[in-house]
Amino acid sequence: MEMKVIPVGVLGTGKYVPERILTNKELETMVETNDEWIVTRTGIRERRIAANHQATSDLAFEAAQVALANAGITAEQLDLIIIATVTPDMSFPSTACILQEKLGARKAAAFDLSAACSGFIYGLANAVNFIALGTYKYALIIGADCLSRITDYTDRNTCILFGDGAGAVVIGEVPEGRGFRSFELGADGTGGDLLKMEGGGSRNPATPETIEQKLHYLSMAGAEVFKFAVRVMGNAAEEVLRKAGMNKTEIDLLIPHQANIRIIQSSLQKLNLTEDRAIINLDKYGNMSAASIPVALAEAVEQGRVQEGDKLVLVGFGGGLTWGASAIIW
Repeated sequence: MEMKVIPVGVLGTGKYVPERILTNKELETMVETNDEWIVTRTGIRERRIAANHQATSDLAFEAAQVALANAGITAEQLDLIIIATVTPDMSFPSTACILQEKLGARKAAAFDLSAACSGFIYGLANAVNFIALGTYKYALIIGADCLSRITDYTDRNTCILFGDGAGAVVIGEVPEGRGFRSFELGADGTGGDLLKMEGGGSRNPATPETIEQKLHYLSMAGAEVFKFAVRVMGNAAEEVLRKAGMNKTEIDLLIPHQANIRIIQSSLQKLNLTEDRAIINLDKYGNMSAASIPVALAEAVEQGRVQEGDKLVLVGFGGGLTWGASAIIW
């Protein structure tokens, strides 16, 4: 007997960004840089920074509440919670389990997923399969990161890039012909050293020496990561379209990872799209890692830029090195 595959789509979106704004002008007082240099090379003008009392689960909680309200379901109805993050509240329990308790989602399975900036797409792919096969009915997927906690604000090459935030979606069954049409996930571990945080794991547990060597901050070989991103973003988008049986001309909206304006422009060029066919908000938030794509999606919905039947492509890349893309009919 052939198994029925349930069509799965987004039922509700939500986002949260902290109140504190860190501008390029303020960074000028912290490291040797200037607003024009940052904007020209990255497109970033400001980013949000979590308050001292806020952890990743707090950002995730705020975004989750909005997504649940927009989906019209309660936390008690959730079957699954996945949080994509590289800045969990702690090594364990998972941030997803902490959030499950905060939300009161008593029957939901919960786990964290680590794929850096690609994590939200990886989380979506996992959750969609659970629902498509009938294992679960409703899932909450969140990309959330407090990158300010692992950013070295004396390193001008990285501190200008990153911010904090959380984006969430609730997914479930949608009408036939709607929802997620395809996914493309990939990894290249040979590039692992290009974007990493060496300290804090079993390889380099916290010691006075690892702290002195700043191993608990992220490090990045910016030029190499840039070249990787330019190549893989366009390729992943083209492959996910092929799998979905779509072509470039059908894309109504591109929702890319918000890392660098030049990377986004390169992807648009490869897909023959103009900037008005993409959500670009990195000027306000910088790179929020796993949060960047779901926050951009939530803003697109808030702004009325997504209509029923629209064809969307979500695409990102991250440490690992990893990449992920999805094609959706809204």
